[in-house]
Amino acid sequence: MSSQIIHKSPLPEVEIPNVSIGEYILREADRVPDRPALVDGPSGRSYTYGQLKGMIHAFAGGLAARGLGKGDTIALMAPNIPEYAIVFHGAAVAGVAVSTINPTYTADEVRFQLNDSQARLLVTIGLFYDTAKVAVEATSVTDIAIIGEPIEGTIAFTELFGQPIAQVDIDPATQIVVLPYSSGTTGLPKGVMLTHRNLVANLAQVEDALEVEDGEVVLAVLPFFHIYGMQVLMNEFLSRGSTIVTLPRFDLEQALGIIQDKKITRFFAVPPIVLALAKHPLVDQYDLSSLKQVFSGAAPLSAELGQEAAARIDCDVVQGFGMTELSPVSHISPAGRDKPGTVGITAPNTESRIVDPETGEDQGVGGVGELWVRGPQVMTGYLNNPAATEITIDSEGWLKTGDIATIDSEGFVSIVDRLKELIKYKGFQVAPAELEAFLLTHPDIADAAVIGVPDVEAGEIPRAYVVRKPGTEVTAADITAFMEGHVATYKVIHDVVFIDEVPKSASGKILRRMLRD
Repeated sequence: MSSQIIHKSPLPEVEIPNVSIGEYILREADRVPDRPALVDGPSGRSYTYGQLKGMIHAFAGGLAARGLGKGDTIALMAPNIPEYAIVFHGAAVAGVAVSTINPTYTADEVRFQLNDSQARLLVTIGLFYDTAKVAVEATSVTDIAIIGEPIEGTIAFTELFGQPIAQVDIDPATQIVVLPYSSGTTGLPKGVMLTHRNLVANLAQVEDALEVEDGEVVLAVLPFFHIYGMQVLMNEFLSRGSTIVTLPRFDLEQALGIIQDKKITRFFAVPPIVLALAKHPLVDQYDLSSLKQVFSGAAPLSAELGQEAAARIDCDVVQGFGMTELSPVSHISPAGRDKPGTVGITAPNTESRIVDPETGEDQGVGGVGELWVRGPQVMTGYLNNPAATEITIDSEGWLKTGDIATIDSEGFVSIVDRLKELIKYKGFQVAPAELEAFLLTHPDIADAAVIGVPDVEAGEIPRAYVVRKPGTEVTAADITAFMEGHVATYKVIHDVVFIDEVPKSASGKILRRMLRD
């Protein structure tokens, strides 16, 4: 084995407190008890830090009274609303893990996650009740709780509260607190086991780079069920005593109005939103002068687009790099030190390696290879899937990201390409294997392969290469219609190419690179 070339973070080490995630995010609550912690953008419904703290501990007490504790999991399927933080952190205080579910999933996709995570309770909103009701069939979920207007046959959210309890005794390093689902570098979604320490460590790691001032107001449109919205937005800004304004779905006009009216200081976005900030005519009708930073993540943002948006709204536009398995941040652009087109520098307490996937040789500055990361934010593994864990994390704790990258002489990392098969559509993960397996259930399809193709707005969109069964005439429109209602809308394939055969290796693996070329 060649010698390792380890690229250490240029930033100083930070101290990681040995506390639960709840203690960490409520550390400012007693200082600013009357300050709004969470505000629902459309309705104005809000909770102060004092109320939030009380409700988190009362929710924990209610779960404990229902017999839920260490080793148990509940599922949370909701848009960005203030109550999200109460459920998430109330469960954490009770020693219960939360599996966060994408509300745009179909009942089949939700059921898979409920069964895999062994969730016993599903918390959702009325809008998603029909999906939830079907999804819980043949799972270990005994109750559905509804935030908002009660529905017959469910538990009202308010019924889940009990006598407040203190943090249940846990070991932050081993206690799993959240199970978001990720396709990793390949295959079906897998539960990513993140501990209290993983989350606390990553919040401490990004704190200095974000330079949060007291009294900031942030806009939360990035979904809390996704690790980026959950950690960098919800948890980091609660831990700083900031005010978080939530939007259940992204609407450009509504978002611009809230930035103007609430004097939003930071906006966490994905590249399609940055594209709108750079080019959409509506932007000129609003006063966005309160913004001091737009932070883009989840998919690569070109240097040109970032600079165009920054110039138009007169505000820094920076980006970082992360993945669910990294809690999520491994690379970040510190204020005043960003280099357009890069994902920033390695976060504190974190090490990077660039490893040539062909030879296994470590690369120095300027070399190109797969980005490997090691640090306290690396997940403990995939739930119920030791084989996938072993492929992703080596015996020395290095996590293989599946992204091809390079590091320059100042330590800035650029993502060059994707080694992994995963398609990133607007920051959402689309696993080709999942879609291929589904396509093969169509009676007229003999074989299929799915790849991501670049798209200006979405980053990547899925394209299917399909082999028809002899004598059949299935069309691209038929295939799109076949998928609708069975997979989340962002996984539905609209781009179909018919071919005579799918290129495969001797061992039967699809040669996606040949399809890309």
